[in-house]
Amino acid sequence: MAFSGAPTAYLNPPVPFSGTIEGGLQDGLQITVSGTILNSSGTRFSVDFQTGFSGNDIAFHFNPRFEEGGYVVCNTKLNGSWGPEERKRELPFQKGMPFHLCFLVQSSDFKVMVNGNVFVQYFHRVPFHRVDTLCVNGSVLLSSVSFQHPGVRPANLAPITQTVIHTVQSVPGQMFSNPVIPPMMYPHPAYPMPFITTIPGGLYPSKSIILSGTVLPSAQRFHINLCSGNHIAFHLNPRFDENAVVRNTQINNSWGSEERSLPRKMPFTRGQSFSVWILCEGHCLRVAVDGQHLFEYCHRLGNLPAINRLEVGGDIQLTHVQT
Repeated sequence: MAFSGAPTAYLNPPVPFSGTIEGGLQDGLQITVSGTILNSSGTRFSVDFQTGFSGNDIAFHFNPRFEEGGYVVCNTKLNGSWGPEERKRELPFQKGMPFHLCFLVQSSDFKVMVNGNVFVQYFHRVPFHRVDTLCVNGSVLLSSVSFQHPGVRPANLAPITQTVIHTVQSVPGQMFSNPVIPPMMYPHPAYPMPFITTIPGGLYPSKSIILSGTVLPSAQRFHINLCSGNHIAFHLNPRFDENAVVRNTQINNSWGSEERSLPRKMPFTRGQSFSVWILCEGHCLRVAVDGQHLFEYCHRLGNLPAINRLEVGGDIQLTHVQT
């Protein structure tokens, strides 16, 4: 499912997945594929950058295999015929565990990052501009597929902003917003709580914020706040003592009306890991937990770029933050 009319982000797409790459591949384009490896009898999955939907011409075939101790095959197919395989005897995936794959298109190669770590480079065997389709097959459950096209920011919109990724360990998360330069990673030895950081450029339609962590076994509550000055534009407050996920806005130290309704049961569990994806749209925020859409929250503060601070606190351990 696409978040907007242009296919720049798909949420919970079915597998096998095939999607058109808007504008084709270009130098600097980043493609992020996130999901979970299924605990099924299947032993492989693949991500293919190809021309059209037939599968006869695949510029880059990325194929993790849970066989013979685990390895990854990279290859190219032309006119239905595979070329020589490139194998890496390392498998940074585990069955039943989430993953985030980021493919960065460069002039000479694809750079592949798995869970924030550079894994392999695959040099182009055919001109990458021929690629216009992305396909994902195999033993995976997809939570999102997103494309970030490189662009030049107009001079009157300085300063240039970038996506900032903070990571403690090899856990999910990579670029869902629209950076104009490759994102930077800042390793943190630990996340202090409460955790406060800036949101470069503030909010704008298509901007994403991603957080991953673990709920403490004795947790009562935690919160994620998107702030504008002294105001809390969006307060996300899972409460285990009330079995509720409360949303609200605080303006001039006064809370507005709470929103509590959910389409399904409480998505957070004591002692369990979680991932929250907040996507900004023109009229609302869309929030997904563990890849599943949970609710929309209509903006109560209209100046989105001024919402430029993230605050996280409460009974959780943070493992990954992307702003």
